[in-house]
Formats: sequence, C-alpha cells, structure tokens
Amino acid sequence: MFNRNESTAPVEAGEKYDVTIEDIVREGDGIARVNGFVIFVPGTQVGDEVTIEVTKVMRKFAFGQLAE
Repeated sequence: MFNRNESTAPVEAGEKYDVTIEDIVREGDGIARVNGFVIFVPGTQVGDEVTIEVTKVMRKFAFGQLAE
C-alpha cells in the first residue's frame, strides 16, 4: 500500500542548489533549507550564501557539501 522507498524530498542527490545557511547544529554542520526541507552542510557558518551539492537524501533531511 505504501512505498517506503518513495521520497517526498524536494531535493535530489547529485543536484546543486543555491542556499543560505540559517543555523548551526551542535556538531558544527550548517543547516540550509530548500522548500523547508533541511540539508546539513559541513564547513559552513550562519549567513553563508553558498552553492551546495546534495550527497545523500533521507526521508526527513539530506546531507550536502560545498559545490566545487
């Protein structure tokens, strides 16, 4: 009935997005949002306007890295 593998995330792994880092989590990763969807980005600070590449998408959040 429900496909647990179906993602409702507004981002896709391998895609690049222009984002603003809105917050920092305790571990030091920056938090960006695309359509409200949280992406953790290491090596960033609050207020950074960066281009990121999404590396892994989970059900409720994603991981990204600074795009080269």
